[in-house]
Amino acid sequence: MNLREQVNAAVKQAMKDKQAERLTTLRLINAAIKDQDIASRGTGSEDGVADAEILHILGKMTKQRNESVRAYEEGGRIDLAEREQHEIAIIEEFLPRQLGEEEVASAIDKAISDTGASSIRDMGKIMGTLKEKYTGQMDFGAVGPLVKDKLCAAQG
Repeated sequence: MNLREQVNAAVKQAMKDKQAERLTTLRLINAAIKDQDIASRGTGSEDGVADAEILHILGKMTKQRNESVRAYEEGGRIDLAEREQHEIAIIEEFLPRQLGEEEVASAIDKAISDTGASSIRDMGKIMGTLKEKYTGQMDFGAVGPLVKDKLCAAQG
């Protein structure tokens, strides 16, 4: 079962179980996927976006909600922060398990060796390889500086 089917099955189950808050979040996920389907129509993709793109969408949704949680907590709106946390938990049900620090370091090392990277100029190749293999499993905003550090250490 692909991600799109999993989300649709979860929507149906939430309707049966009368879980209004869960249903709202699942519908937001579906809407984001459909928006991306519409945006990709001109590129010749008839079946809609693939699972990798859906993982990217879900990761983006999670990141947005984490930023909202921080803003709500700083503003003293704990009730809204809790609602965002609840949405994050629902979205993360469809994301693969996040890699730990050691696993991320190992993946970076493997990507460096696989691409034959030797300088900071090769960072794009490494990030592309990581995104291809580990979309949804690591925070690429945090991984970028780690890759840069490893490449600088290898050069120096």
